[in-house]
Amino acid sequence: MPHSDPALDELERYVPAVAEPEDFDQFWRSTLAEAATRPVLVDVRPEPTDLRLLDSWDVTFAGFGGDPVRAWYTRPAGVSGPLPAVVEYAGYGRGRGLPHERLTWPVAGYAHLLMDNRGQAGLYGAGDTADPHGRLGGPWPATWGILDPHHYHYRRLITDAVRAVEVVRALPGVDAGRVAVLGNSQGGGIALAVAGLVDDLAAVLVTAPFLCDVQRAVTLSDVSPYGEIGRYLAVHREAEGAVRRTLSYVDGVTFARRATAPAHFGIGLRDTVCPPSTGFAAYNQYGAATGRPVPPPREMHVYPFNGHEGGEAVHVRRQLRWLAARLGPTDTASRG
Repeated sequence: MPHSDPALDELERYVPAVAEPEDFDQFWRSTLAEAATRPVLVDVRPEPTDLRLLDSWDVTFAGFGGDPVRAWYTRPAGVSGPLPAVVEYAGYGRGRGLPHERLTWPVAGYAHLLMDNRGQAGLYGAGDTADPHGRLGGPWPATWGILDPHHYHYRRLITDAVRAVEVVRALPGVDAGRVAVLGNSQGGGIALAVAGLVDDLAAVLVTAPFLCDVQRAVTLSDVSPYGEIGRYLAVHREAEGAVRRTLSYVDGVTFARRATAPAHFGIGLRDTVCPPSTGFAAYNQYGAATGRPVPPPREMHVYPFNGHEGGEAVHVRRQLRWLAARLGPTDTASRG
């Protein structure tokens, strides 16, 4: 069923009062503090590929609970760096795939870390990171552990994502002061969460973000992933209060309010997966809770006739140009 969203001029003014738990900040401080008790970098191994212009490594790092999380680290071959880095988060149901599947950012001259999604691979793409924790709740990742924020799948995935920023800064040839995070759909929602939890990022790039204004989103979209939450509640009617409480700890609007990095957004106005109003809710409140007199720079690109695919290659070109202006040149002069 198509969503029902306001016109663009109303979306540009849409500032919903998103439920924010009183212990939201403490919840995430304690979660990340527990993760930080373990060294982040577990293993780095060169990954043979047939790409002569790029070098890749198979990275394992300690995520939530110390669980091993896999990632691909890829950079221009023969460049000693240090390079600005891009940490990318994959969409729902996807894994990291193979190292040659996502080449835009390393080909553009960046060090690129692509994080695997724990437990999610197999729906749209391959991956090899398990989620060994209990899956009480519905049968889909969006509903695993949904009755308690401490057990929710996205607590684990967001923690992994923060740790991914830490690990890229620990890798050789990375300029730790020039690290950006980005993602589309679920990856966009995860990038927003990281932007709200890590206060020294250089930039954040978000398209069609999932998990924003999530209480409203589950009433607007019947398709996955929001539809999975709705289908769970259609059976477990008594669970609505607990589910809404859990979702309030992972809402991208609440994270966006705390973000300090410059931000680049993209949204298709015909998106029925992540309704446009939910992304605008995050954009319109981005940086609002930082206490700064002027919020961090942000810009929005709207695609009136596109859905969840957004602006595709046109939007990626805009991202490339915007990020280059923010992070400065890559060090291709050091190529051997």
